[in-house]
Amino acid sequence: MITFKQLTYALAVDKTRHFKHAAELCSVSQSALSTAISELENQLDIQIFERDNKKVLTTPMGELVLQKARAIQLEMNELYQLCQNHKSPLSHPMSLGVIPTIGPYLLPKVLPGVRKQYPDFHLTIIEEQSNVLVEKVRSGKIDTAILALPYAIEGLHSFEFWEEDFYVVTHRTDNLADHQQISSEELRDVPLLLLKDGHCLKDHALAACKFPVVEMKQSLSGTSLNTLVQMVAGRMGSTFVPEMALDQLIYDSAEIKAIHLNEPSPHRKIAFVTRLNYASTRNIELLMNLFRQQLMQARNKLTTSAINNL
Repeated sequence: MITFKQLTYALAVDKTRHFKHAAELCSVSQSALSTAISELENQLDIQIFERDNKKVLTTPMGELVLQKARAIQLEMNELYQLCQNHKSPLSHPMSLGVIPTIGPYLLPKVLPGVRKQYPDFHLTIIEEQSNVLVEKVRSGKIDTAILALPYAIEGLHSFEFWEEDFYVVTHRTDNLADHQQISSEELRDVPLLLLKDGHCLKDHALAACKFPVVEMKQSLSGTSLNTLVQMVAGRMGSTFVPEMALDQLIYDSAEIKAIHLNEPSPHRKIAFVTRLNYASTRNIELLMNLFRQQLMQARNKLTTSAINNL
């Protein structure tokens, strides 16, 4: 009879492309792992791997078997999580993906509260761009991800927990610095500093302004919000910063100022994204409420008058 252990060992070999490394990953001896895979191949009457002293390759039929094994592993994980739901909230480890334009600004605000209420909760954080995280959620490599919407997430559940606007960050010597609000029309002739392609914040900011992406090809770009803000401080142009990042990027700066983008709100929505059959949605809902509470407290501290003095 084929066992789940055999499939797990085969997937480990496929991942590492090395029997010794796969055995270490599974915390078993190399001989035990090799024997289990040989038994699996004998039971299926096929060869899953081609191996020699230098490399391990997957046969075409082996790849089909591994595809089924991945699906079985995902279902087993979901079954385990379903059973965990009967235990205390957030008692089971969770892997969470987050995009670079959210993670550094959201997590410091929300994680201390989570740690205070659930000190034994084990959370693994993975920071990647949206397209990578969506695929990791779909394949079961991570439990959930926090994304900025709208974004293409067909076949997944989304749980929105926050909405926010963008602020235009400009140098205090710029003509825009005297404004209390800025419309997209007032930005048409302004040198804009944008994130590189692949960051959804760029797309959301341009969408809020109704600026076609094709018109922005000549804009200067950066790899992070912090880099863009430093470029603004160097009088290279203006950029967009989401509300949750203002206190870290703009606070107490003598050179730059943040001004609300006066376009229909909200400019972006923040949501957890999970698989349709994800078993621990109760924990997602719990985290949503905790995150929302912490973000509301942060928003209340950052009053309108404080923002206007940034």
